[in-house]
Amino acid sequence: MNSTEQAPRGLRGEGSLVARFLFVAGVLLSAWHIWLNTFGVMSELRASIIHFAGFAVIGALAWPIMRGEGARGWLALAIDIFIGLMAVGCAIYLITGEVAFYARASEFLWYDWVFTIAAPLIALELIRRTTGIVVPILCILGFTYVTFWGAWLGGVLRFPGLSVEIALFRTFYSDDGMFGNIALISWNLVAMFIIFGAFLQVSGADRFVLDLGRAVAKRMQGGPGFVAVIASALSGTISGSAVANVTSTGAVTIPLMKKAGFKPHFAAGVETAASTGGGILPPIMGAGAFIMASFTAIPYLHIAAVSAIPALVFFFGVAVGVRIHAKRHDIRFVDEEAPPLMETVRRRGLPFLIPFSVLLYLLFSGMSPAYAAGAATATVVVVSWISDTPMGPRRILEALYLGARTMAPTAVLLVGIGILISAVATTGLGNVFSIMIETWAGGNLAIALVLIALASLVLGAALPVTASYVVLATLSAPALADMILNSSAQAAFVAGNIPDIVRAVAMLAAPDISLPPPGTGMAAAEAARLLAAIPPDMRAQVYDASLSSGAAMLALLSAHMIIFWLSQDSNVTPPVCIPAYAAAAIANASPMASGFVAWRLAKALYFVPLMMAYQPFLSGDIWVQISIAAFALPGIYAMSAAFEGFAEARLNIIERVIFGVAGFVLIVPFGQMVNWIAIVVFAIIMGMNLVRARRNSAAAA
Repeated sequence: MNSTEQAPRGLRGEGSLVARFLFVAGVLLSAWHIWLNTFGVMSELRASIIHFAGFAVIGALAWPIMRGEGARGWLALAIDIFIGLMAVGCAIYLITGEVAFYARASEFLWYDWVFTIAAPLIALELIRRTTGIVVPILCILGFTYVTFWGAWLGGVLRFPGLSVEIALFRTFYSDDGMFGNIALISWNLVAMFIIFGAFLQVSGADRFVLDLGRAVAKRMQGGPGFVAVIASALSGTISGSAVANVTSTGAVTIPLMKKAGFKPHFAAGVETAASTGGGILPPIMGAGAFIMASFTAIPYLHIAAVSAIPALVFFFGVAVGVRIHAKRHDIRFVDEEAPPLMETVRRRGLPFLIPFSVLLYLLFSGMSPAYAAGAATATVVVVSWISDTPMGPRRILEALYLGARTMAPTAVLLVGIGILISAVATTGLGNVFSIMIETWAGGNLAIALVLIALASLVLGAALPVTASYVVLATLSAPALADMILNSSAQAAFVAGNIPDIVRAVAMLAAPDISLPPPGTGMAAAEAARLLAAIPPDMRAQVYDASLSSGAAMLALLSAHMIIFWLSQDSNVTPPVCIPAYAAAAIANASPMASGFVAWRLAKALYFVPLMMAYQPFLSGDIWVQISIAAFALPGIYAMSAAFEGFAEARLNIIERVIFGVAGFVLIVPFGQMVNWIAIVVFAIIMGMNLVRARRNSAAAA
């Protein structure tokens, strides 16, 4: 057997010395992360620089392998080795020189200049290789805005500027910089969950989710499309990455969909849209969810808990799109090779279900997410011994390497984006943009949502999901949270909840507005005018008095979750929709056509944030969430049918308009009575459509 055949999983075809070095380095790096997050003790700054240096080495040397390229030339290899050595040099510099640097009052010597400049350049080059040029350009613009061209601007955007030395210090050493809070999230949380996902994959869990999807959907009309939705949902709980979902499940589901009669670009679009949901489905969500926990100071467990039902609503939206397409084109396919459901669960379910149960138990027991992920990873190994894919030493090493290689692009991106975060924090640019959004929206929440959605659409065409979320959240989350609070306070005033402090403030700030007697509600327009007249520095007191305790925290959570959901359209927005490119390559289809299909199927990425903004979809208990979802599901079906012009049978233009209005009302309710009227209208049109579909079937027969 040759060296290629003997290479471990993830390295087959890469039997060179570089590939073997990468394997050893990846195994050691993953093992170090597990040790650090379970038993180890190390300063956060030093852990962050080691995390960056290790993944920079892997990113630099593995880049051609990840792209499927052949052997590189000596010059290219020398450059990659130099980048890796410089990253290691940055780590050695910080570990050995940090104390001396502060001892001389942060005075820069020549080698301080070398390494504090080298680290950002290395990060930007590796980000450019994996995600494109946009993130590096934004980071460079942010750094140069701090150092010189901010002083050229006028008005609120003017920044007098800092010296390059101070800007480099803040980028390298501060909590807002490269090795600060975002890097901490990267090595403390994201890396652990990605390693956990890698162990699940090697243990055979990816085969289980595919077989489970095929067993559940084998007799449904358009069944292979539903297999993609189900398998990608479950696979997303393993990886939290749309691209990883596409490459793992798409290799089976896309050929299956094509065999059933789906066009190649539609099959690729279904897989892309379904895989996008992996970033929003708990318990392992995308990297942005961990960053959200840091930004909002809300525990990750709470974020994951309130995300479950909204994520299921999203997958329902994708499934509806698949069903409508299958009905419209009469795609009927029975997967005779699909395994029986109970046999699939019995034979392959334990290595998937037990580790997740351990993970959830430890999280609910109060353990840190990183420790819970480490314990769940160990559980994967133990449980695999009673399955048909036991993990011995070789497979454990394969899983460690796979985790490191999968994590490398994300780690470098999260560290590098600290350059931009540092610039925004230093200049106060986030507050400026929040004020601008409030001004442009005129305090109107609906207009603000449209502006942020448009910004997300533009950023999503050029940035990966995590970068898009970080940029949008940094610039617009405070304004959106304030407007959600404003909208809630307005609703309280309309309902008659006008506290005494509000009446006292109104006498000073808006004496021309006559307030109703206690217990009597205001007109919506008057309530909006009153809130607009209250000085900004007094609004927090008004919100505290008018709304329930914790309203500010819930508004902040809603704002970040809305932005997080909107940023997911980076996966499905051409021209830079990387998962669609991966799916199109498998389907042998056009990436642009696949991306547009995925964008159309993932419409719930825009519908669900509306529900978060106008309903207690995140703040209510489980029964409130279920109640909201119960109205939203027919609403999403109606909106999808109106968009496609087809439900169970073709819709005429009047039915499309009625369906669209009823769907919108159910997603953004205008009151309980209006909701029920919309349900009745939906049921009538749906019933007429079902009758028409049966008549068509009888005529065809």
